[in-house]
Parts: sequence; structure tokens; C-alpha cells
Amino acid sequence: MEKKDFYFLGKITKTSGYKGSLMFFFDVDDIDSYKDLEAVFISINDELIPFAIKNISFKSAKSAIVQIEDITYEESALVLVGNELYLPLSFLPKLEGNKFYYHEVIGFKVNDNNLGELGTVKEILDQGSQAILVVEKNDKEILIPITDEIIQLVDRKKQIVEVVTPGGLVDIYI
Repeated sequence: MEKKDFYFLGKITKTSGYKGSLMFFFDVDDIDSYKDLEAVFISINDELIPFAIKNISFKSAKSAIVQIEDITYEESALVLVGNELYLPLSFLPKLEGNKFYYHEVIGFKVNDNNLGELGTVKEILDQGSQAILVVEKNDKEILIPITDEIIQLVDRKKQIVEVVTPGGLVDIYI
């Protein structure tokens, strides 16, 4: 199992009570997909270790109190606090149309409807309110905001993202 075959689900933020329960923070858009979660992979020393979930009780749109099998004391739960949570990529529901998971477009070609081929998606920056495609062309990076107005088409078969960039945006980088 390699981390590249998994996606980041969230983080263990603290213990809850004295019987080994943990507070999970879910970094997801739709928490409903995780209401029946039976297991999770926890990153410990950069290795993904599977843990079965005994009980999960959602407290908000982003957090839940979780009881993990065989963790029955606060002391054993404390060592897991701060660790990241992962699930296999196969657990992600398939997206269609122009909706995409950031990891799935890495390596896709980016074509601007007016300017032609811009380059290849190198990574996605998502550190605030606006996610950004990082497109690499001739050792230069072009930063393109991910919005419904800019992303025109995601063709998974041809591995192409078609965009319409605002006038002058690409000129800043090339």
C-alpha cells in the first residue's frame, strides 16, 4: 500500500472521554458519505495502518467521535492524536462532467479555447478559498483559478482540461 493510492480524509484532533474515543475532523465536502465508515487508515510514522471502527457518532458537519476497535483507554488513544486519516482512492464516488478530484487531473493537458495548448497540470494548490491549477509549460508555471467560468470541459478519456482564461492571465506567466 502506497500513499499515492489513498486520499486524505482528515485528522485526529483529540481524545474524547476516558474510554479511548477519538475526535475525527473530516476534511470533506459531503460528510454523509462517511456515516457508515467501517475502517480508516491512520498515518503513523509515514505508514498507513488500518483500524476498524467500532462506533462513530457525528457531532457536526465536519467532526465525529469515533471508537476504534481495541482502543479502550485514553492512554492508548492519546498516541493517535494529531495523525492523519486516509481512505483508498477506490472509496471516492465517481464524478462526472466538469467536476473532478484534484488528484485525477494531475498530468492532464490543459488547452485554452482561445490560446491553444497551455501545458500539463503539475499540481493543484488549495490553501484558501480559491483552488488553483498549476500548469507547467517549458519549465514555467501558469496559475489558473479553478472556477466554473474557467473550466469548460474535463475529458477523462483524452486526459484534457479545456479552459477559457481571462484576457492577459496567461501573458503574465509566459
